[in-house]
Amino acid sequence: MNDPMDDVIATLRDHPDGPQRLLVTGWFSFEDGEVTAGDVLALRAAEAALTRAGLAYDTAWSAGFRPDALHLEAARPQEYGHLLFVCGPLHGEQIRALHRRYAHCRRLAVDVSVVDPGAPEVTGFHLVLARDGAGSPRADLSARAAVGPLPPVVGVVLTEGQGEYGAARRHESVGALLRDWVARRDCARVPAETRLDSRDWRLCATPEQFLALAGGWDLVLTTRLHGLVLGLRAGVPVLAVDPVAGGAKVSAQARALRWPATLPADTAGEPLLDRWWTWCLSPAGRAAARRRARAMRPRG
Repeated sequence: MNDPMDDVIATLRDHPDGPQRLLVTGWFSFEDGEVTAGDVLALRAAEAALTRAGLAYDTAWSAGFRPDALHLEAARPQEYGHLLFVCGPLHGEQIRALHRRYAHCRRLAVDVSVVDPGAPEVTGFHLVLARDGAGSPRADLSARAAVGPLPPVVGVVLTEGQGEYGAARRHESVGALLRDWVARRDCARVPAETRLDSRDWRLCATPEQFLALAGGWDLVLTTRLHGLVLGLRAGVPVLAVDPVAGGAKVSAQARALRWPATLPADTAGEPLLDRWWTWCLSPAGRAAARRRARAMRPRG
């Protein structure tokens, strides 16, 4: 497969004064844009090619996604001789503004979609290496980008209902704690419901569908009784928090199933969550979940 980054690097080196300082941008750079997994992988592929070629560059990120990184507002145009736009459609005011801000730069676009070849967003670039819309299609850069070890997949099954517990309810505070905590873990989070619905495509329609879904997870984080039971039945370690002060049905079910990774609402905090997270993802935690699943097999 031809790598369009080879053409980018050749163009950068072909400058009469040699390679100029390069600013790498994309839709991931715009405050009102978006950052997708494919965008970031395409960026990684571009950055890796630039690094292999020994070319120095800066990458501009959206302040909303990477508040600690370089942002377009801080990337002063006079400090760059080249600009590279990586991945996505060449369409919209954000790209027209990019041309205006970095008008003196030699501007290149790679791994982009061209809807209208005559649009100013497209013609403003000195070189466009499109993945589609102009000539033969090219494989997206994300297809060959290097990736690190894959993190665990975590099913997040929470409830903020159960009004029958009255003043003992801690559902809102426990839910907020868990959402904030799990958002800071390196994991792929899958929000899920044990509630079934035959008309809503986002929900499972049968218990078997939910068990199939849960079986693909590495861990279940839940405040629901059936999040605990069905997670274990699927052979997946469960980190459960009872959202009722003093303990209620989640705690009772954990005792019945002899499952240790269950915390009361009143003492659940990050240190204990961290400890049981580590145990659930350990060989011991996984083996314990498999043993519980075997014990739950139907009779007959």
